[in-house]
Amino acid sequence: LVSALEQHSPPPMRRHVASLLLLHGVAGLSLRHAAAPRTAPRAAAPSMCGILAVVNSKLSPEALRLQTLTLQRLVRHRGPDGSGIHVVETPTGARCSSVAHERLAIVDPLSGNQPLFSHDRSRSLTVNGEIYNHKQLRAELKDPTAFRTESDCEVIVHGYDEFGVDIASKLDGDFAFVILDDRTGDVYAARDPVGVNSLYMGTGLDGSTWFSSEAKPLVTGGCIDVRIFPPGHYYLARGGEEEGRLVPYYAPSWHSASAATQPLNLEKLRTTFTAAVEKRLMADVPYGVLLSGGLDSSLVASVIARLKRKRFLEHGKVDDLQPVKSFSIGLDGSPDLANAQKVAEFIGTEHYGFTFTVQEGIDAISDVIYHLETYDVTTIRAGTPMFLLARKIKAMGIKMVMSGEGADETLAGYLYFHKAPNGTELHAECVRKVAALNQFDCLRANKATMAHGLEVRVPFLDRGMLDATMTLDPDFKLTRKGEKTQFLEKWALREAFNVPTEPFLPHEVLFRQKEQFSDGVGYSWIDGLKEHAGKVISDEDMATAPIRFPYNTPGTKEAAYFRTIFHSHFPNNNYGNGIEATVPGGPSVACSTAKAIEWDEAWSDPTKQDQSGRFVDTHDAAVA
Repeated sequence: LVSALEQHSPPPMRRHVASLLLLHGVAGLSLRHAAAPRTAPRAAAPSMCGILAVVNSKLSPEALRLQTLTLQRLVRHRGPDGSGIHVVETPTGARCSSVAHERLAIVDPLSGNQPLFSHDRSRSLTVNGEIYNHKQLRAELKDPTAFRTESDCEVIVHGYDEFGVDIASKLDGDFAFVILDDRTGDVYAARDPVGVNSLYMGTGLDGSTWFSSEAKPLVTGGCIDVRIFPPGHYYLARGGEEEGRLVPYYAPSWHSASAATQPLNLEKLRTTFTAAVEKRLMADVPYGVLLSGGLDSSLVASVIARLKRKRFLEHGKVDDLQPVKSFSIGLDGSPDLANAQKVAEFIGTEHYGFTFTVQEGIDAISDVIYHLETYDVTTIRAGTPMFLLARKIKAMGIKMVMSGEGADETLAGYLYFHKAPNGTELHAECVRKVAALNQFDCLRANKATMAHGLEVRVPFLDRGMLDATMTLDPDFKLTRKGEKTQFLEKWALREAFNVPTEPFLPHEVLFRQKEQFSDGVGYSWIDGLKEHAGKVISDEDMATAPIRFPYNTPGTKEAAYFRTIFHSHFPNNNYGNGIEATVPGGPSVACSTAKAIEWDEAWSDPTKQDQSGRFVDTHDAAVA
């Protein structure tokens, strides 16, 4: 055991693990563990995938099946391990509905295929997600009938049988799903509170209602409109109703600033985040962590490393002493690569740092826009290196990674938050940023990884973590330069993990200035993109941009370059399907909302509006 500790534990952690072993008095216990280890809890089978559902179509069952099978290929990259489909006629026999599924097998690849069914097989479920409280929900069910699969998501369809439309509000996880009732013709769909998992809906030419993990099947299928299914909502249409209704089920108190009054509790912040990471270790497949070398991803990686050692002590599995794999990407010599390597050596991960060139990034732009289904500038800037990295990770046999999205929105981490005039306005901006995550960072993280059949999990957006950070008095999120506390953005999070006796991270990383991912991979990346766009988009192109793109008219050549590629992949049909309206617009500085532009008079100048963090004068390498 001692040699195993020496081999697998990084220097800062050896004292921690050894002291825990001594605390448990296990000089000989480790040998008993090796001979007869206690069984670690078996992970359920998460159902990360691509889903497609067509409800109340006028096509015949045979024609609808063929149409659905054809279109679901467009989301097969999300679930390359298996397919499933269920087609049913409505009770009147006048219309048909279908649910289809493309599976990414995280656990138990020989079973757990979808759609999943209720015990009497009258209801079918297609779902993309993972439900972390599935065991607790199973215990609440009155029906003792055994489940058919190991899937954590099967509890959704049985829960719907007992809880009805309230099932969505009871789920702790990231999900997007559709349930069809064969007997009544009812349809029930829901999306997780923040929109970690993507979901779109649309209307077919025959009045049918469509749901899909991505917009591609809706655009190709000729839907007359394409729109985002709002996070934190469920959709319900009773049998015979031509149109259903969207109902919000997630309305946390912190939507109002009056609820953000909690005092600073560093221990609660640390333990809540640790619990959020721990529940996301629910997987039996090789997994890793995206490690940019910034604060958020570094904390995720550090906590995973500690939890693995804790799990070893509890269950005696030597596999848990194997270092977790971490991954980073950047241009040669980028700040992210250097800091990621520093963190990896400190916490003891098996680290892989990949480089890319500006030209390789530019060559991938068209594929990135196709998979991310956006023309938002910062999403594409950051999504391109993430897309390239995800491909490398999947080629190594990894199927799941954790990432650090969400902390900047909940804890005011972006550099423009330095300009917030007071806590009330800061909190309102945080609420706006969280509400928009599904169109920006969550969209990027989900689609850039699932383009290669790689699942991403984001513990900072755990419901418990959301409550802990968003009910915090926003005055604790203000940056107060030169003071002993709050002298840097996200100070509360940094201080919560500032444990000098057992450090989580190197001090210089724990207190590293915020660097947006698109900047951290290397400043030449954004500069190179702008230079390339200047070559391929002419002044004449910009002059006609308002005519060609009346909605969210691009104001720069880089934006026009992305928008042109976007519409080559997703053209409007004769009905003006509105695909361009699924992408938000408006002025932004360093990823701010348009409202926050008011915080600095200089930002009202369009030439000083860029989503790069370097356009805030508090950045160490500011260009503003």
